[in-house]
Amino acid sequence: MQKTIVTHLTPKSPVSEAFRNMRTNILFSDIDNERKVLAITSSGGSEGKTTILANYGVTLCQSGKRVLIVDCDLRKPQVHRRFELDNTTGLTNLLLKEIKTVDAFRRIEVPNLFAISAGPIPPNPSEILASRRMAEVIAELKLHFDYILLDTPPLGMVTDAAVLNPVVDGYIVLASLGSVHRDGLLHVLDTLSKINAHVVGIVANKVPVSKRFSKYGYYSAYGYYGDESKSDKKAKKEKKRWGKAISKPSSEPMIEQNFEQKTEPVSID
Repeated sequence: MQKTIVTHLTPKSPVSEAFRNMRTNILFSDIDNERKVLAITSSGGSEGKTTILANYGVTLCQSGKRVLIVDCDLRKPQVHRRFELDNTTGLTNLLLKEIKTVDAFRRIEVPNLFAISAGPIPPNPSEILASRRMAEVIAELKLHFDYILLDTPPLGMVTDAAVLNPVVDGYIVLASLGSVHRDGLLHVLDTLSKINAHVVGIVANKVPVSKRFSKYGYYSAYGYYGDESKSDKKAKKEKKRWGKAISKPSSEPMIEQNFEQKTEPVSID
């Protein structure tokens, strides 16, 4: 397992606390509807979708849930890399009925966490994900798990994430500062709106730790990766630099809820 799965390796770190806040916000985003199948997407590549999804999955397991992460990025799969799994067989083999459903998911070292890698990359990812067989597979997997998390390609680049809407209960949209463009993010939200998809929220990623952002309670999902001692040292430096008001990195939620009520869901220059 790669060191980016910080919620498992350093569960008491500030970043792990942020992911637990993310878990709480998503769970309470629509308390009247149980959303067992969630997909994560973004406007562009290299924004950290797989890392965010993996850590979110770990926090769900830590609350006693049985969780499955499925790599639906049949173009540039990453789930097997994060969990250091073999990608010889996976979702594409399952969809082709070359393997049984119970043989497709693999146990991760995190208790109650399982994963299905992408498998061989097909020539027609969108068509495969939109197939009736995909709906059958998700329906069967729901019998075995409390939550199913789908890692999908950037919606701003391909339509793969959108075609999964019939089997998805909600979408998490990732906005990585320094990578995402405002128009790209709005395009993703507009696309999801047109297909009547439910967006549970927007996660702001790679937000720099600074005086500007500290008052809003944000901090980077990558900036604090590492052991707790390093985080504590950084907290002391921040306290000394900015005063008693900043005694430690804030653990406020990373999720931006009720974005549809705002004209600008995330402030991005």
